[in-house]
Amino acid sequence: MMRRIFRPPVGRPRPPYPPPPPRPVPPQPRPPYNPPYHPVPPPRPPYTPPPPPEMIICDHGGQPYVVNINAATMQNQNFRTTLWTGNNLQCTLMTILPGESVGLEVHPHTDQFLRVEGGQGLVQMGPSKNNLSFRQTAFEDSAIFVPAGAWHNLTNIGHTPIKLYSIYAPPQHPFGTVHPTKAIAELEEGH
Repeated sequence: MMRRIFRPPVGRPRPPYPPPPPRPVPPQPRPPYNPPYHPVPPPRPPYTPPPPPEMIICDHGGQPYVVNINAATMQNQNFRTTLWTGNNLQCTLMTILPGESVGLEVHPHTDQFLRVEGGQGLVQMGPSKNNLSFRQTAFEDSAIFVPAGAWHNLTNIGHTPIKLYSIYAPPQHPFGTVHPTKAIAELEEGH
């Protein structure tokens, strides 16, 4: 018996059958979300910087020195404390109690700068002891410039101590000066 060999017909090839449509996949139920347990920390309070450490307030003159002048001024409890005394410049810290004043004075060859860090006071200046024609109120953050030869005074007119620092050029007080009260300052300096 003879076998027949199947031969495809000659001519155009038959187009391929279209692919079957995809079978719909039934939706799978999602397992419930079960996150791992992580306790939620309480909200953080706003950052508050720690208070500045108590600093040793003394005369650091003649040496390089960096200081938070506001903190040093607010910490000072003495009527006058020299913070830095050099050959040409001096910085002092002062606390003036309510009703007290620096005291009417003049520095013939010394310019002076004062900055009020707290409290309020009346600034008086003039060409002579009996002619204090300049009068102005100074508050926290006020700067006061006193030219050499001007009579001047600062009186505390508030209910809290005035805290200030003063810069003299050239220095006005001896190195290491500390006056706990105004009375002691007057005795030692002869005002």
